[in-house]
This record gives sequence, structure tokens and C-alpha cells, in this order.
Amino acid sequence: MKKILFILLCSCFTIFSGLNAKGLDLKLLDKKEQSIIKISAFTTTGETEKLAFALNEGLDNGLSVNEINEVLVQIYAYAGFPRSLGGIFTFMKVVEDRKSKGIKDEMGKEASPLPKDFNKDEYGAKVRASLAGQDKIPESSGYQLFSPTIDVFLKEHLFADIFVRDILTHKQRELSTISVLATLGGVQGPLKFHLQASMNTGWTKDELEEFVKVISTCLDKEKTQELKTVLKSI
Repeated sequence: MKKILFILLCSCFTIFSGLNAKGLDLKLLDKKEQSIIKISAFTTTGETEKLAFALNEGLDNGLSVNEINEVLVQIYAYAGFPRSLGGIFTFMKVVEDRKSKGIKDEMGKEASPLPKDFNKDEYGAKVRASLAGQDKIPESSGYQLFSPTIDVFLKEHLFADIFVRDILTHKQRELSTISVLATLGGVQGPLKFHLQASMNTGWTKDELEEFVKVISTCLDKEKTQELKTVLKSI
């Protein structure tokens, strides 16, 4: 019996030890931002028990149901549909469980309707240029010429269809994105681009240092060191 209790305690510690940001001496990132980081990380890893804890924490921290859903939709562009859908299924269960307990969570606002003449190619190109810190849309080069199809998908879908939705700000979307990329590991190029892009949307270097503190509770040492190295290079 004692052995069984010990195993259960160890399991609980394993599940929740990476979820608590207390004691990290955070002064800049608020609780909602910390939750976006952890939800993004655990959706990417597919660790449903840790994700369920992070989702509950996110709702308790003031994120609306629609804001969290939007984070989970954002993630599919970087981690894929399987992880994103897994996160959505987990979130559905969390919301249902909370309702059964009498907890009323805020749904939050819906995305604003788009004008009929919305130009996805132009909007997406402007967003990508802005994330890269460019005032003007540069001429196509590199992968854009080698694979025009992926360039169209990036501009018209990722940076237009998704980024135009105003449930989240571009700043919040970049926070989720760098959380996903840091969790994936082995994507130093995109991670470096989006760490810089996050600064171009308003995150400061000091805030990103706190981001590292929070997400390091979700990552192994190798991925944490990779993130620190890439951030240092910016």
C-alpha cells in the first residue's frame, strides 16, 4: 500500500511540477500571458493531463473560452492539426467538467467580420513584412520563388485568414508561436525569426527573458538551452 501511494505521489509530482510558475520571480508577464505560454507548450507536446491543468489555470487566470480556442487554432499552423485538435478535444472536456461543477466561464468576443473586398494576399504580405520589421513589402525571393504555393498559403492563410482575427492581438499570437517553436525544438531558423517578430510586435527583451523562465518549466534542459542560445543571438 505504501508503495502504491508513493508511486501515485511521484506521478502527481511529475504531472504538475512543470506547471507552476510560482517562485520564478516574474515581474513583467501577467497570468494570462503565462497561461498562453503553457497552453501552447502542452498542446504541442500532446501531454493531455498537463494541458488540462494549464487550461483550467488559464480560465481561472481570466482568459475567455474564445481566447483559448483561438490559441489552439493558432497552434495548428505551427504544430499541425493533430496536436491542435487534440488540444481542442481536451479543452472541450475541461469546459464541460467546469460547467458540471457550476463554474461559469466567460465566452469572450467573436472575431470581427471582414469587409467584402478584403485582399488576403496584400494583408498577409503586410503582416509578414511587419513581423520581419520591414516598413514595405519586399520583392519575392528565396523560398517564395522556389515554392510559390507555400508563399501563397503563408500570406493568404496564416498571415491573413488567421492573423486578421482580432480575438487575439498579433503580440499574443507571437507569444503562442514562440512557445510552440521552442517546444518543438530543432527549428532554430523559424524560432529566431519569430523571437525577433515578437519583439517587433511589442515584446521586450526583458519580457522574453521571463518567457524563457516560464516555458522552461515545460521543456527539457536541451530545448531550454537551445531557446536561450537562439534568444541570445538576437
